[in-house]
Amino acid sequence: SGNYYNQGEIRKKELEQSCCVLGIPASDVTVIDHRDLPDNPAVEWDTHLLATIVLKHIEAKNINLVVTFDAGGVSGHANHISLYAAVRYSFCCFEIIPLFVCAGCRVLVLESVNLLRKYISFVDVPISCLLPRDTLFILTEEETEQAKRAMRCHRSQLLWFRHLYMLFSRYMVVNSLRLL
Repeated sequence: SGNYYNQGEIRKKELEQSCCVLGIPASDVTVIDHRDLPDNPAVEWDTHLLATIVLKHIEAKNINLVVTFDAGGVSGHANHISLYAAVRYSFCCFEIIPLFVCAGCRVLVLESVNLLRKYISFVDVPISCLLPRDTLFILTEEETEQAKRAMRCHRSQLLWFRHLYMLFSRYMVVNSLRLL
C-alpha cells in the first residue's frame, strides 16, 4: 500500500489522483495491502506469493496486457525487481495455476538503461530508435506534460531528486519495452 514512511493511506489517495489524471478510473485501481509484501526499497518479495496474487488479478479482471519492470527494476528498487521476477515466474514457470489463465495475455517489460541514458531526456530518443526493442513509446509534448501532472499527484514522494527526474529522465519522454 506504499506504507514505507507510514503514509499508506495518503499514497493510496495520491495513486487514485494520479490515475485519474491519466484517464484510469478509480474502479480499475487495485491496491494490495499484504503484510508479506512491505513497501521497502530493500526488501525482496516472495516470488510465489506475488505470482499467485498477480495471476488471480489477471484472471479476475480478464487482463490481456501486463506492463512491468525488467530485472533491473529501472531504479534498482527491490520491490520493482520482485514484481518482474513474479510476473516472469507466472508466465514462464508457474505450475499451480493452469496455463489458460495466461493464455492471450502478453507481457511487456520496461527496459532499464544506464545512468547516462536515464537522465538525458529527449536526447535518448534517437538512441532508443536505433537499439533493438519490441515496442517503443515516444511521448508527445502534451503526453509528457500529462505524465508530469500525474507524477505531481504523488506529493508525499516528490522529494528534490524526483523533481530532477521529471526534468531530465528519458522515461518521461521515451520508453523501450521487450516482450517477455
